[in-house]
Amino acid sequence: MIRINENYTKLKASYLFADIARRVAAFTEANPGKPVIRLGIGDVTEPLPPACVAALHAAADEMASRATFRGYGPEQGYPFLRELVAQRDYAQRGCRIEPDEVFISDGSKCDCGNIQEIFADDIRLAIPDPVYPVYVDTNVMAGRTGPSEGGRYQGILYLDSTALNGYVPDVPAEPADLVYLCFPNNPTGAVATRAQLAAWVDYARRNRAVILFDSAYEAYIRDPSVPRSIYEIEGARDVAIEFRSFSKTAGFTGMRCAYTVVPKSLVAWDRAGDAHPLHALWNRRHTTKFNGVSYPVQRAAAAVYSDEGRIQTRALTDFYLENARLVRAEMGRLGFACVGGDNAPYIWVDVGRDSWQFFDLLLERAQVVCTPGAGFGRCGEGHVRISAFNSRENVEKALGRIGAALRQA
Repeated sequence: MIRINENYTKLKASYLFADIARRVAAFTEANPGKPVIRLGIGDVTEPLPPACVAALHAAADEMASRATFRGYGPEQGYPFLRELVAQRDYAQRGCRIEPDEVFISDGSKCDCGNIQEIFADDIRLAIPDPVYPVYVDTNVMAGRTGPSEGGRYQGILYLDSTALNGYVPDVPAEPADLVYLCFPNNPTGAVATRAQLAAWVDYARRNRAVILFDSAYEAYIRDPSVPRSIYEIEGARDVAIEFRSFSKTAGFTGMRCAYTVVPKSLVAWDRAGDAHPLHALWNRRHTTKFNGVSYPVQRAAAAVYSDEGRIQTRALTDFYLENARLVRAEMGRLGFACVGGDNAPYIWVDVGRDSWQFFDLLLERAQVVCTPGAGFGRCGEGHVRISAFNSRENVEKALGRIGAALRQA
């Protein structure tokens, strides 16, 4: 008799965004004459930067000739892209990252979910609340938690992120082995200062812990005092793994390209107390279970670093940030406290009521989709996340509908 992985049965009934999709589908089926504007899931809407499109076409043309055709590429990514990442994203900001410490992948979601495989089953987790659900759910699947009680899984050290701490979790008194951090934050849009990140690096060094730092939204940081990488903090190379993505930077959600940085100086220990470089472990996992990102997509990603690509991607992120400014300003005018929207494409709104109730109100009365904060954790209750990823026309129309709906509520 074959048995299932019973850890999957501990998961909550459905994945947050699948639950949202189900509710929206039910509404649209029942109300075919009421078009819905989606400001919930963080999917981009604007076309790819022209420099990336040109590189994609050129690489596709290469595949049409025997002289330039390419089959399997290196699972870790082509050197031309890894070298650009190391130089432009890190060296130019004073961070010492080597090209072979960069692993190209098809998405930060995948890497954030898969990285836990190289760690022991009995490690202690520290995870913020509210948080991107993948961090929690993949560890539940792996058997590192007990059942969910009161909206939280047993065995996780939850790091409360609330208005009291500016939605940046405080360093805990208790030790942990694996710490998840995300800045600019998804879902709150909050950013961490250099001093706050330094405190986490110090914590990791004291406890021989590893920080998993998700910086998928770093391209939206406009405040020059805010770090864009954990590696801008002294000592972080020895305690942190960083995840980045081209999805929100250059609109690659449908193209699928990201990368993870694992410094060769970063180690963890076995039961006997012997140190093992995590770079080697991740390289083995990556090359065993992943075939690499396609050559044309990697060429398109490399074009992000060209002179034209840098100008075009900056314009793209500026466009979404202007959407975010409009959303935050309007929600503020309606009387809601908000964070995010200035260095991040998300606005975290304190709605002062049940978050799913507010979700339903906006869907039914305004035909606007947001994301209920309760889906990101217990501390997310009473909040919603509004995404800036849509056309300007749709954002302005959605804000008009929201205002009208709330004034009638």
